Amino acid sequence: MDVFLSARAGATDPSDTMAPVIVIPPQNTSVVAGSSEITLECVANARPLERLSITWKRNGVKVTTGISSFGRRLTITNPTSADVGMYFCEAKLRDNTEEPARAKAFLSIMEPPYFTAEPESVILAEVEKDVDILCQAMGVPIPTLAWYKDSIPLSKLENPRYKVLLSGGLRIHALRPQDAGIFQCFASNKAGEIQTYTYLDVTNIKPAFIQPPEDTTVTEGMTAVLICEVSGAPKPAISWKKGNQILASGSVQIPRFILLESGGLQITPVYLQDAGNYTCCAVNSEGALNAFVMLTVWNRTFIVHPPEDSTVIKGTTATLRCEATHDPRISIRYLWKKDSVVINPSSSSRITVEEDGTLLISQTWSGDIGDYTCEVISFGGNDSRMARLEVMHFHLFSHVNYSTDSPWKVHLSNLDPKMTGVTVSGLTPARTYQFRVCAVNQVGKGQYSSETSRLMLPEEPPSAPPKNIVASGRTNQSIMVQWQPPPESEHNGVLHGYILRYRLSGLPGEYQYKNITSAEINYCLVKDLIIWTQYEIQVASYNGAGLGAFSRPVTEYTLQGVPTAPPQNVQVEAVNSTTIQFLWNPPPQQFINGINQGYKLLAWPVDAPETVTVVTIAPDFHGVHSGCITNLKKYTTYYTSVLCFTTPGDGPRSTPQLLRTLEDKPGAVGHLSFTEILDTSLKVSWQEPVEKNGIITGYQISWEVYGKNESRLARTLPNTTLEYKITGLSSLTTYTIEVAAVTAKGSGWITSSTISSGVPPELPGAPSNLVISNISPRSATLQFRPGYDGKTSISKWIVEGQVGVLGDDEEWVSLREVENEPDAQMLEVPNLTPYTHYRFRMQQVNVVGPSPRSQPSRVIQTLQAPPDVAPGSVTVRTASETSLWLRWVPLPDTQYNGNPESVGYRIKFWRVDLPSATLMKVVNDRLEREYTIEDLEEWTEYELQIQAFNAIGAGPWSEVVRGRTRESVPSAPPENVSAEAVSSTQILLTWTAVPESEQNGLILGYKVLFKTKDLDSELKSQIVRGNHTQSFLLSGLRKYVLYEIQVLAFTRIGDGVPSSPAVIERTKDDAPGPPVRLVFPEVRLTSVRIVWQPPEEPNGIILGYQIAYRLASSSPNKFTTVEVGSTVRQFTATDLTPESAYIFRTSAKTRQGWGEPLEATVITTEKRERPAPPRQVMTPQSNVSSRSLLLKWVPGSDGSSPIRYFTVQVRELPNGDWQTYSSSISHEATSCIIESLNPFTSYKLRVKATNDIGDSDFSAETEAVTTLQDVPGEPPSSVLVTPHTTSSVLVQWQPPKAESLNGLLLGYRIYYRELDYDTGSGTESKTVQNPSALRAELTPQSSFKTVNSSSALTTYELTQLKKYKRYEVLMTAYNVIGESPTSTPVEVFVGEAAPALAPQNIQVNSLSASQLELTWDPPPADSQNGNIQGYKIYYWESDIQNDTEKVKVLFLPETTVRLKNLTSHTQYMVCISAFNAAGDGPRSSPSRGRTHQAAPSAPSFLVFSEITCTTLNVSWGEPTAANGVLQGYRVVYEPLAPVQGVSKVVTVDIKGNWQRWLKVRDLTKGMTYLFRVQARTIAYGPELQANVTAGPAEGSPGSPQEILVTKSASGLTLQWTEGDSGEKPTTGYIIEARPSDEGLWDMFVKDIPRSATSYTVGLDKLKQGVSYEFRVVAVNEFGYGEPSVPSVAISAQTEAPFYEEWWFLLVMALSSLILILLVVFALVLHGQSKKYKNCSAGKTLSNVEESVTLDNGGFTALELNSRHLNIKSTFSKKNGTRSPPRPSPGGLHYSDEDICNKYNGAVLTESLGLNEKPLEVSESEATDSDYEDELPKHSFVNHYMSDPTYYNSWKRQQKGVKHPASYRYEECVASETEPYFQTVITTQSSGGVYTPTGQPAPGSRTPVTGFSSFV
Repeated sequence: MDVFLSARAGATDPSDTMAPVIVIPPQNTSVVAGSSEITLECVANARPLERLSITWKRNGVKVTTGISSFGRRLTITNPTSADVGMYFCEAKLRDNTEEPARAKAFLSIMEPPYFTAEPESVILAEVEKDVDILCQAMGVPIPTLAWYKDSIPLSKLENPRYKVLLSGGLRIHALRPQDAGIFQCFASNKAGEIQTYTYLDVTNIKPAFIQPPEDTTVTEGMTAVLICEVSGAPKPAISWKKGNQILASGSVQIPRFILLESGGLQITPVYLQDAGNYTCCAVNSEGALNAFVMLTVWNRTFIVHPPEDSTVIKGTTATLRCEATHDPRISIRYLWKKDSVVINPSSSSRITVEEDGTLLISQTWSGDIGDYTCEVISFGGNDSRMARLEVMHFHLFSHVNYSTDSPWKVHLSNLDPKMTGVTVSGLTPARTYQFRVCAVNQVGKGQYSSETSRLMLPEEPPSAPPKNIVASGRTNQSIMVQWQPPPESEHNGVLHGYILRYRLSGLPGEYQYKNITSAEINYCLVKDLIIWTQYEIQVASYNGAGLGAFSRPVTEYTLQGVPTAPPQNVQVEAVNSTTIQFLWNPPPQQFINGINQGYKLLAWPVDAPETVTVVTIAPDFHGVHSGCITNLKKYTTYYTSVLCFTTPGDGPRSTPQLLRTLEDKPGAVGHLSFTEILDTSLKVSWQEPVEKNGIITGYQISWEVYGKNESRLARTLPNTTLEYKITGLSSLTTYTIEVAAVTAKGSGWITSSTISSGVPPELPGAPSNLVISNISPRSATLQFRPGYDGKTSISKWIVEGQVGVLGDDEEWVSLREVENEPDAQMLEVPNLTPYTHYRFRMQQVNVVGPSPRSQPSRVIQTLQAPPDVAPGSVTVRTASETSLWLRWVPLPDTQYNGNPESVGYRIKFWRVDLPSATLMKVVNDRLEREYTIEDLEEWTEYELQIQAFNAIGAGPWSEVVRGRTRESVPSAPPENVSAEAVSSTQILLTWTAVPESEQNGLILGYKVLFKTKDLDSELKSQIVRGNHTQSFLLSGLRKYVLYEIQVLAFTRIGDGVPSSPAVIERTKDDAPGPPVRLVFPEVRLTSVRIVWQPPEEPNGIILGYQIAYRLASSSPNKFTTVEVGSTVRQFTATDLTPESAYIFRTSAKTRQGWGEPLEATVITTEKRERPAPPRQVMTPQSNVSSRSLLLKWVPGSDGSSPIRYFTVQVRELPNGDWQTYSSSISHEATSCIIESLNPFTSYKLRVKATNDIGDSDFSAETEAVTTLQDVPGEPPSSVLVTPHTTSSVLVQWQPPKAESLNGLLLGYRIYYRELDYDTGSGTESKTVQNPSALRAELTPQSSFKTVNSSSALTTYELTQLKKYKRYEVLMTAYNVIGESPTSTPVEVFVGEAAPALAPQNIQVNSLSASQLELTWDPPPADSQNGNIQGYKIYYWESDIQNDTEKVKVLFLPETTVRLKNLTSHTQYMVCISAFNAAGDGPRSSPSRGRTHQAAPSAPSFLVFSEITCTTLNVSWGEPTAANGVLQGYRVVYEPLAPVQGVSKVVTVDIKGNWQRWLKVRDLTKGMTYLFRVQARTIAYGPELQANVTAGPAEGSPGSPQEILVTKSASGLTLQWTEGDSGEKPTTGYIIEARPSDEGLWDMFVKDIPRSATSYTVGLDKLKQGVSYEFRVVAVNEFGYGEPSVPSVAISAQTEAPFYEEWWFLLVMALSSLILILLVVFALVLHGQSKKYKNCSAGKTLSNVEESVTLDNGGFTALELNSRHLNIKSTFSKKNGTRSPPRPSPGGLHYSDEDICNKYNGAVLTESLGLNEKPLEVSESEATDSDYEDELPKHSFVNHYMSDPTYYNSWKRQQKGVKHPASYRYEECVASETEPYFQTVITTQSSGGVYTPTGQPAPGSRTPVTGFSSFV
C-alpha cells in the first residue's frame, strides 16, 4: 500500500521544516542476466513534503530514466552487465542548501555458467599413462565444478589417483582398466547449472620402440649410454643382456651397469672388454620385443712423448716433440698454443707441425719465447702437455774473402804443321761456333778451308754471380732485395731464374732459400723475418745446366718493431699535489725490437680513464730511469703506468699502479650569498669548494670596512658550517666580506664580495651594448657595458648563445661562465664551432641572483676550419675478388667546420705485402656512408684510412682498418710446363708454380687438360691434388698420337687460366692394331681379291702389310705369306682350289714390328649374295646404365659369303635422326656395348651385317629403351646470398639447365660453413702444407653443414648463423642417383642487416610558424638488426611531395628532432626510417602536422582607378604568401603634406578576404596621398605602399562652362558647353552630384558621349524633398579634368497633380449623391493600394525610357557612419545637421585619427554608438557570385556595385524587394533598420539616371557582361 504524506498548504513557518530522512533505503540486489526488469525502492520523509525531491545516481552519474512514483522507484528493464554498480538515492528539499540524505545499494548481475573448455566425447588412453580431462566454466558469480564417475561423486570414490586441478579439470594418474567409464563435469552457481561429459576408454598396447637402440662408440674410461625407449600399455618391463647374462633389469643390478628410467643402459666407466653386442628386451602382457645394439670401445688417446723445456740460440730451429698414442681406428689432430693463443702454421713459413705432432720453429727470435702447449684432439679423448721455450742471444764474427774472374779470350795460332786436329778451349758455353783452318808457310797464309757446320756448345752453370746486390729493410719483418743479372758473357746459357738465400748475420744457422723462377724479375721481397735483426743475403743465377756462383753476402736489418715487454721494476711516488715521480728499469734488450726512442709516463684519473696525461722521457742507458708527470689534479687518485717506445710505436704498458696526489690548499668556495641584512648584522652563506684539493678541515671568514684593512675581523669555523651571522656592524656601511676553505695545507682561494649593512642587495640589471670582435673559427671576443650591480659586486658573468639556426623560437644554450671578475667589460667566448652562426646575450649574477638577459647581439658567423674528427665506425668488408666495401658514419653537420657543399671524404689505401704506392679515392657527397674500391688485386690484404675535408683543408685520418679481397681463381697458369713421352701410352708432365702475385688464393691443386690434336676429340682432365706436386704422369693414352696438353691451377673458388700455348707431345710408337673392314669383293673358283683398310690404331707409321692365307683344312701353320707396301690396300690370291674354304690373315707393320692380324674365311665359289639382316635384336634392361647399354642380336644368313663386320645405328627419341655408332664391329660379335649415351634418355637401335657382296638390310628396331638416371651434370646457377637478418641469410638461385638434370630433380642441397679468416686480424694469408682434398678445410670448425631444399624452390633462408662471421655457401642439385658438382662458393658476412621495421609512435607537434617537433620510438629491439646509427626524416608539403620533399639525416640514435625553416600554416607529411651499418630500414607511414599561422606577406599589387579631384578607387591583390587564414586587410592613407594645417591619417579595417577594394571620397584636389595596405592573419604583415595624386591630371580637360539646370514635370535637364579639351581630345563627360544633406561629391552619371551637351534625369530617380547640386567633368586620355562650377541647388519635388486643384474639387462636390457611396468605396480601395505601394513597392513603372541602375563598382565607399564606425576625433566642427544613417559593408571598420565628428557636414551627435557591431550582408541578399559571375573585375559596374551609400542617398529600399518600385519617395520603417543590399546592374543607353532598385525598368535590355553601364 502506498502512503503519501502531505503538509498544510501555504505553510511557510520555518519551524515546520524537517530535513529529509530516508525511511526505507534501497537494498542490495542481484538479478540474473536476461531478466525482464529489476526495481530499487527508496522511501523518504521531509517537510514540507511538496518540496521533497528524490534523485538517483549510478556510480556518481545521475540517472534520468526508469524513475517513477515521484522518484521513489527506479526500474531497470532488461538489466545487463552494463547496469552493474552502486546506486545512490538522494533526498533533499528544493531551494535548500543543506546536505541531502543518502542511501545506497549495489546492483549485481548474475550470469549462468557456461563452459570455456570441454572434454572430447571419447578419450582413448593407455594403461599406466596419466590423462587430463578438461573442464573449465565461467559465470557470475564464478561457478563451482563437481565431478562424477558413472553418476557417483568422485568425493565418494576416494580414489587417490583422481585429482581435480586448479583449472577445474580432472587428472587421473597411472590409468588402470577399471578407470574406464563416463565422467561428468557439473558447473553451477546461483544463476543456474550446466553439465558436460566424456567416455574414457583404457587400452592395452604391446611394446613398440619409440627410439630403437643405435650402435654406440665410446672411449675407454668414459660413460656409455645405450638407448632403448619403448612404449606400451601396461608399461613394458625392460632388461638388458650381453650374450646370455642379464646385466640390468627391474630386479637385477650389476655394478657399473645402470638401468635408466627411459629404458636405456648406462655403463660407467667403460672398459675395453665391454665391447660387444647387447640386447634390449621389453615385455608386457600384450607381447615382447627385442633389439640388438653394438658397443664399440676405443683406446684412449694420450701423449707418450710430451714436449720438454728447451733453450735454443737465436736464428736456429727449435723442435718441440709431441707424440701421442691412439686407437688405430680413429684419427687425431695436433693443436699447438703459445701462451694460450692458437698457433696457425699456415700463417708463418717459419712454423711447421709435422705428422707426428712435432712443432718446428725456424729462425727463432725473442718473440718465440713463451709457454707452448700441445693439445691432442680425437674422438678417443683429448690430452695436453706444456713446455717452455727460451731463445739465447750471442754473436759469432767471421771474414770472407772473394775474387772475381777475368774475361777469357780465344786465340789459337802457330799450330804444329803435322797436327790434323786440335782442342779449342776457352769458348763460351751455349754459344754456336763455326771453324775454318788455313795453312801458313814462308810465303804467307793460304786459303781458308770451307766453314765447318754450326756447333752449339752445351750449357754450363753461370760462371759469375748477379751483380750490384742491394738490400733494404721494408717492414719490421721483411727486406727488399734487388740485383742486376750477371754479365751476359757469363750466362753460359739462357737464364731461367735466381736463387736467393739468407740467414741471420753472425749466427750459425741454415740458409733459407727463395726461388725466383723468371730471369726477368730482379727483385724479391723476403718476408717472415725477425724484427730488427741483421741478415746476410746472397743471390745466384741458374740456367738449364744448373746453379751458378752466389754473390758475396750483403747485410741488412729488418725495420724496427714495437717493444713486446713493458719497463720493469716500476715505482711511483707522489712528490706534491700535482706531481708524480716514476722510477723504472728498461725492458730486456731482446724485447725492445729496435732502437729505444724513450719512455712514456702515463697517468689517468680513476673516474675518467679516457683522460690520460702523457709525458715523454728520453732514454738513459745508465742505470735506473726516472721521470715526473706534473700539472695533475690535486688530491686525486690516479692510475700510473710506463711504456717503452720505438720509432714504429708504443710497447705494452706496465701494470697500472694506484696513487693519490698530495693535499694542497683548496679552491674557492661556491655561491657566496647574503641574507637577513640588518643595520648591524647579516648572514653569510656559501657552498663547499668544487676543488677541495684535500680534506676540508674548516672555513675562515673575515670582514672589514671597505678600504680599511685595520678594521678587519676574522673567524675560523668548523668544516660542517656553511653559514655565519656577522654582528656588530655599523649601519649603512660598506663591508668587504671574504670566505675561504681550509685544509691541512692551509687556507685556500678567497671568495669575496662587498655589501652595505642595512641595504639589502638587489637583482642586478642586464648588460647592454654587446659588441663582437676578433672572430675566429673557434672563438670570439664579446665587449659589453655592465648593468646595474644591485648594490653588491658581480660574482659571475653568463654568456648564452643561439647556435646554428637563429630566431625568436630557437633555444639559447650556455656558452661560458666567468666567476670572480666583478669589473669585467670584455670576455673571450671559446670553444665555438667553425663556420656556424651565433647570436649572443648575457646575464650578470650577484649574491641575490641573475639579472635579466641582455638584448641579443648581432648575428656572426665563425670562420671556416678543417674538420676536427675523422668519420667514425669505419669498417671494411670484402665485396668481391677485386673490390672492398668501406663503410663509415658521416660527419654530423655540426662538425663540418665549413661550407657543407665543400665537405667530402678522402680514402687512401695500400697493399700490405708490397712496397706499393698509396692510392687515393675522393667521395664528394658529404652524406655518403659507403664506397666500393674497385680494381684491386685478388686475395690481397689492404690497409685503408678515411678523412673528411672541406674547402679549408682535411681533418685527421681515421684508424687504419684492414681488409682482404676475396679469394679468386688464379689469374695466370703454372709456368714452365713441359711434356715428355715415356712410353706409347704415357706422357710425363712437369711445371712450376703460379707466380705468387697471380695465385689469388690458396692453390688447392692442378688440373691437366689434354686431347688428341688432329682428331675432334673431347677435352679430358686429370686432377693433381695439393700445391706441392708439380708433375704428373698421364697414362692410358693412345699410342703414337699427338696430344695437346695444358695445365691450370685451381683454388676453392674455381679453375684458373690454362697454360698457353698448349704443349704438344706425341706418345711413342708400338706395334699396330689389325687392319679393318677386310672384305673379298671378287671371289672366283681359283682366285680371290682381298681389300682392307688401315688399322684404326696404327700406333706408329705403317711400313707395310702382310697377307697370309691357307686352306682351312690344311695345317694351321702352313700359310702362304705375301708382303706389300704401306700404300697397298688390296691383293689378289690366285691358284686356289675351287669350292674350298680359305683362311686369310692380314697384319700391319710399324717400326716396332708386326701387329695383331685380322683373320677372315672365304670360300672359292661364285654362288654368293648379300647377308640377311640380324634378328632378335634386343637391349636387356639389366645391362642398361646411365650412359651405356648392351645390344644383342642373332646373325642372319651370311649369303654363302662370310660376314665381315656389323654396323650399329642409334636414334634418340622422340625426334632424333639415325646416327651410326660403329661400322667396324667384329664379324664374330653377337653383342656390342653402346656408350656415350645421355642419361635418362630414350633410344632405339638397329643393326646391319656386311659381307663381301654388300650390306644387309637393317634389322628391326629395338623396343624403346631408356638409360638410367645419373647425377645432375651442372649445379644450380646464379647463386646469390644476401644478409636477411643479423643471424640469417637468403640464398637464391636458378635451376640447372634441363638437359643437365640427367633425371628427375628431387631438390637442392645447400652447404655452408663458417670461415675463420675474418675472425682474426685478417692479416696473414692461409696456406696448407699438405692439402689432400679439393675443398681445403681452413679449420676443423669450418666443416660444411647441409640443408635440403625442395626442387620447387629457388630461395631459402639459412637461419641461426653466428653474428659477425663470414660464411661460405655452395649448392648442389640432386636426384635419386646423387648430387651434381658444387656451385662456385659464395661468401657472405652475417651480422648486419637493415632494420626490418620503421620507427614507432611518431608524434608531430607544431612549435611555431616555421618549426615542427618530431618524437618517435625506435623500431622494436628484435627488428633493429644491429645498433641503430641514426634516422632519416623525410618531410614534404602535403600534395606536392615531388617538388618539396626534403631529407634530414640524424647520425645519432636520438628520437626527437626539430624541423626548421618550414612554410607557415602548411600541412606537412613526415616519414621516418632508421638505419644501421647495413642500410636503411623501411619508412614509417606518413604522419601529418601543420605549422602555426604567421603574419602574411605584403599584398601582391596596389592600383588606383577613377581618380577625380575628390574620389578614387583603390584595389589590391592577395598576398603571395598568406601564411595562414586571411582575416582581413588594413588600409591606411594620409596626405604627404598637411591639408589646411591638419595632417589627417585614416585607417580602414576590412574583415574577410573576399573584399579587396575601397572607394575613397574625401580627397583634396591636387593633393598627393600615401596609401598603405596590410593583410592580416593572426597578425598584420608588411605594408605595400604607393602614392597617388588627386585630380585633375596633367593634360586633362578643363572645366565645362555654363552649367544650367532646368526642371520640368518629369525631370531635371543639365546643359553645359565644352571647355578646354586639354592636351588630348575630350572623349566624354561624367556628372557628379551632391545631395544637400551630405557634403560629399560622387559620380552620378558616367560615359556621357563627347557630342552631348545636355542630360536629363527623371525626378523619380532622385530623393523627394532633397535639393541637389550638379557639376560636370570632362574626360580625355589623361584622365578626369577640372570639374565645372557647381550648379545652383534644385529640389527634386514634383508638381501637384490635377486632382488637387480647386476646380477638380468643385466638380467632385457637385457630383450626384447617388455616386457618393461608390466614390467613398473607391477612395477606400485607392487608400489601401497606396498603403501597399508605400510598404512593398509598386509593380509598374511610370518611366518607359531606358534607365541605368546604380553601380558602385564593387568598391566600398568610404564614409564615417554613426552605425558602423569607430572614430577617433582630433578636432570638431558642427553645422547642426545630421544625415540619415547609411549602412556600409559589414566587413569595414574605420579609424580616423585626425578628423572631427562632422565628416563633410554630417554631424555625429554625442549619443552615437561608436562601437556598434557592423551589419553583415546575408547570403540571400547579396553573394559574391552575383557580381563575380556576371560582371568583369575592375569594370565601372563593379566599382559601384557594393557601395551602400547610393541606396540611402537616392532612394530608401525595403528589404527583400525583387521588383521595380514606382519612383516615389515612400519610406518604410523596415528600410531604416535592415537596409537591403541589392546587386545593381547598369545598362547602356544614350542617357540615363540612377535607378536605386535592383531591377531594370520595363523596356530596358539585359546588361552585357564587360560593358560599362553608364552613358
